[in-house]
Amino acid sequence: MLKAGDKVPNISVNDQDGKAVNLADLKGKKVVLYFYPKDMTSGCTAEACNLRDNYKVLQKQGYEVLGVSTDNEKLHQKFIAKEKLPFRLLADTGKKLHEVFGTWIEKSMYGRKYMGTARATFLINESGIIDEVIEKVDTRNHTSQILKEPISKRSSAKPAKKNSKPAKKVTKKPVKKRAKS
Repeated sequence: MLKAGDKVPNISVNDQDGKAVNLADLKGKKVVLYFYPKDMTSGCTAEACNLRDNYKVLQKQGYEVLGVSTDNEKLHQKFIAKEKLPFRLLADTGKKLHEVFGTWIEKSMYGRKYMGTARATFLINESGIIDEVIEKVDTRNHTSQILKEPISKRSSAKPAKKNSKPAKKVTKKPVKKRAKS
C-alpha cells in the first residue's frame, strides 16, 4: 500500500460519466481519494453519505473528494443519483488504481478467501504527495477522521420527523426491601 510521503502516480481512470481523470492533473488541489468496496451497500453508502453531508466543510478546507471502486460507470451513476452525491466516483474496473495504491487485497469471510477492495482513504496534498493514509475507516464519521475534529452531529444526523411525540420518560419505582422474619 502506498504510504504517507509517497508521490501519487500518474494514472488515469474514468469517472461516472466516462471522462478520464488523471491523478497527476489534480496537482494544486488537496484530494480525498477514498477506496470503497461496492456501490449501494450499507457501509459504502454510510461512508458516501457522511462525505456528502459534510461536503461543504471539506470544500472549505480545500479538498476535492473522489471515490474509487471497481464498479462500472453505469452503477456509479445510479449510486450518485440515488444518494445525491456531489462528488465524482472513479470506475476502476481494470483495478489499475487499486493495484498501484495497494487496495486490492486478499480478504476472508466465513473461512472463504477472496480478492476485494480494502477500505482506505488517501489524503493528498497540493504537491501530489500523500500526507496521510486512513486504513481504519469509520464509515459513519469519516469526515471527522479526515479533518481530525468532530463534526457537529446535526450536519450528518437525519432531521427529526415533524409531529413526532417526545419520548416518554421512564421512571423506576424504588424497590421495597422485605423485612426479615
